Amino acid sequence: MKRFLQILIILLSFSTIEAQNTTLFDEGNTLYNKGKYAEAIDKYMAVLETENHSSELYYNLANAHYKLNNVAPSIYYYEKALQLNPKDKDIKNNLAFANNMTVDAIDNLPEVGFSKLIKNMTNTFHFDTWAKITVALGFCYVILVLLYYFSFSSVKKRITFVGSITCLIALFITLAFAFNKFEIDKKNNPAIVFAQEAKVKTDPNTRSEESFRLHEGTKVQIIETYNDWKKIKLTDGKMGWISSEDIKALNNF
Repeated sequence: MKRFLQILIILLSFSTIEAQNTTLFDEGNTLYNKGKYAEAIDKYMAVLETENHSSELYYNLANAHYKLNNVAPSIYYYEKALQLNPKDKDIKNNLAFANNMTVDAIDNLPEVGFSKLIKNMTNTFHFDTWAKITVALGFCYVILVLLYYFSFSSVKKRITFVGSITCLIALFITLAFAFNKFEIDKKNNPAIVFAQEAKVKTDPNTRSEESFRLHEGTKVQIIETYNDWKKIKLTDGKMGWISSEDIKALNNF
């Protein structure tokens, strides 16, 4: 009975929090529609503080910041929304508009040849999807092997043999894509520059030489951490060390 009451209390608390979040979200939308963007942000942030994450929440939060010309926060929250809903066209379009407000013009190093083909194919699905495809192919392989073993017809044996070999080859290919996707995702650690102007150093200390400067809203890749410094890489290949206070990682939920 005691455990049942504890479970009941937990469920009631969750439902209460959910109801409060819905109310806060609706209040934020009402304030946004009235043009009270700063007040709307407060409501959305109150929902976010309860560890409630959704693409709709991040999208509305980004829109409110965009209306106030808050470059870094608007890009940051559009990126967060895109992580949860990567195919949403509205998020992509609004993110493109927000990126137009940034100062830094950074070129993308083009990928060519076989490596580009493999990367594009790997990014066709998420890691979980590749894993599910691999498991499904494994089941197909086992079934075809059993059918081959228990078949008496030479035609059926040939068909099941060819089918099982095909499944096995496909299984190894999808398994390779799954591991490749896992490695790509593990190395992908994007962040947004929040400082109005940030100095990027050659080494992780204030006394080192300045390499270049970045401005708010610029997206970077974190490749290493040392004390209060982050080693970053830009899409044009430039690298350097930036203070942890000047950027905000996107992978933190």
